[in-house]
Amino acid sequence: MHIVYILYCALLYRWFCVNVNLGIPYEVIVNRAIEKGYAGNQTEVIRQALLAYERALDEEEVKLVNKGIELEMQEIREGKTKTKSLASIKKKYKL
Repeated sequence: MHIVYILYCALLYRWFCVNVNLGIPYEVIVNRAIEKGYAGNQTEVIRQALLAYERALDEEEVKLVNKGIELEMQEIREGKTKTKSLASIKKKYKL
């Protein structure tokens, strides 16, 4: 049973551990974040950076969607795109 547990832990370690060579400039940033108390270790710094990056991507997606909506609304206001009322659509599809 003990050997099975060791093998299981070894597999988990291999699946969930990643060695990353960031390079000196990035290692300086990581160490500075730890020294300032923003994180306790390198793993925490990288996790926080990934979460911040994910938030930035989400915000960028929202901005792009809003820009697309604004462009569509502008075309509607300028009469370039025709619209239909909800009542006419309901009537057409017998809703």
